[in-house]
Amino acid sequence: MSLEDARPRVLYVRSGSLTVRSNAVVATLAANSAWHGGRSCEVVSGKTGAEIYRWELRREPATGGATGTLRAALTLDPKGAYLMRCDRVDFPPGGIAYTHTHQGPGIRCLLSGEIRIRVSGKEQLVRPGEAWFEAGPDPVLALAADREPTAFARVMILPAELRGKSSIRYVLPEDADKPKRQTYQLFVDDLIDR
Repeated sequence: MSLEDARPRVLYVRSGSLTVRSNAVVATLAANSAWHGGRSCEVVSGKTGAEIYRWELRREPATGGATGTLRAALTLDPKGAYLMRCDRVDFPPGGIAYTHTHQGPGIRCLLSGEIRIRVSGKEQLVRPGEAWFEAGPDPVLALAADREPTAFARVMILPAELRGKSSIRYVLPEDADKPKRQTYQLFVDDLIDR
């Protein structure tokens, strides 16, 4: 597959393997790894194929797309500096992400388990392979499945000054000191050129 348009993008390998070629640089990725680039690239799956998730930051609205494509319009300050962060969040059975916000928007995709997302009085049950958008400033409560581990991959667009720092803020003072049982695996935390 050739992605000829130059734009900030992240490719996350859910299963299998793939090779990415961009600007004379070659990267080989295994399952549960990610690549970030801002130029055109060529993507070739490994011998057993690959299931990948792709996030792109576009100036113009996207048209077409694969089944299950989720799009969200963002308003970014043209004078601001931003980074693209890709990470994975894992919850043990019954894990909770207490009511929180993030300092930037992002799209998440569930890898395993189930998760209930409560935002603005509405609740959404998300299953593996399904995606959802979080705007950032809207308070979110996330409740992982009781009987099995839950995990999702996400990409967020954050202010550049958050490079290497957490973007989460807990809304309720009583939640700040509660144990946080979720774990994070960071893949990409790179500045983006727009």
